[in-house]
Amino acid sequence: MRKSIDWFDSHDVSVLVVTFEQEWRAKQYVDETGIEFPLCINRDRNLYQAFGMERGTKRKVLGIGNWWAYIKLMMAGQKLHSPTDDIYQLGGDVLIDPHGIVRFHFVSETPVDRPSVAEIQAARTNA
Repeated sequence: MRKSIDWFDSHDVSVLVVTFEQEWRAKQYVDETGIEFPLCINRDRNLYQAFGMERGTKRKVLGIGNWWAYIKLMMAGQKLHSPTDDIYQLGGDVLIDPHGIVRFHFVSETPVDRPSVAEIQAARTNA
């Protein structure tokens, strides 16, 4: 996503990262990743609930596909941390236009299930 900052800027897309993690963990994430997007801490998870982002099942969260994805991240040099909060809470991606209309809504089925940047860009282009 960070590699696409110029595209998002040129198409008037503002990115907001939302987490339910504790403040110290969110700060650690920002420091380690160098993300340039604003980050909102949503401890009560009302945004997650509003967009249908539920808690995953044990099978979906701890399944072999997720382990493989995390192994690939480690092999690429990404530092992984032990969980500090609810490992079962799933996320997603939402694109909302300036009028408050949801143009793209993706609810993750596993912790590593994300849409591609190209899918989000296409939703913006077609809006």
